[in-house]
Amino acid sequence: MTEHSVHVGDRKRTFTLVGDAGPDLVLIFHGSTQTGAGHRKFTGRAFDRLAEKGALVAYLDGHRHNWNDARRESFFPARTENIDDVGFVRAVIAQLVAGHGVDRRRVFAVGYSNGGQMVMRLIHEVPELIAGAAVFAATMPVPESFLLPSPAVGPVPMPVLLVHGTADPVVPYQGGTMQRWKQKFFKVGGTALSMPATARYFAAHNGIETEPVTTRLPARSTTTSVERTEFREGERPHVVLYTVHGGGHTVPHPGKASRFFIGRTSADVNAAELVATEIMDR
Repeated sequence: MTEHSVHVGDRKRTFTLVGDAGPDLVLIFHGSTQTGAGHRKFTGRAFDRLAEKGALVAYLDGHRHNWNDARRESFFPARTENIDDVGFVRAVIAQLVAGHGVDRRRVFAVGYSNGGQMVMRLIHEVPELIAGAAVFAATMPVPESFLLPSPAVGPVPMPVLLVHGTADPVVPYQGGTMQRWKQKFFKVGGTALSMPATARYFAAHNGIETEPVTTRLPARSTTTSVERTEFREGERPHVVLYTVHGGGHTVPHPGKASRFFIGRTSADVNAAELVATEIMDR
């Protein structure tokens, strides 16, 4: 693990790198109030396993613990100060391509909560930068709450992994408008699609029109269970949703079973394994 930095304009940005060399690069975007190092601890270092398999894993640090995502009603510092987080991503990729043997065609974005929203921004604004995306505990904003780039970029199909708990107390699985106290606490508002509707949105984004196939995974615990729903059509990149029944606002990994306020952490699936098999190996 090493600390790195890049400059974006006159601003120094930092990230933590796990692993030695590419060609695969996995960019990790933490949740609101976290840092890259904090998110690494929060996930039980689950994503470090990707480095053990030969990938570089970069835990990026947001501006004042947040990301400038594309939600119109976000009003935390990264949004209100219009921080160039897309430029940050470009700079990190450029540095690691030049110095660590990363293949530009093998860059993957993984985000949790506010970081998941940032990944959605990358999909829509700079899809040429990433080969696949994984979103944990975040749902797609409705059109009037989402800031598409101008001019809009045409859809670029890529494999998309979505993971969400049905008992998420922060970002409801059913979508809708966040409660007022949560808007004040998290400094974000707006209305979002449900997670199933989010999955259908990204399937349509990939040009998939067929109905999905859902399978229930073998249970590994008594507190949560998982269903896998896959949207696939021909050779188009797939979209897959893992619904964690009973899961909270967390990232599944083998570790503590629950956390105060944000709900249960499922050990039925492992986030790093899902990223590896669902978006990196496609």
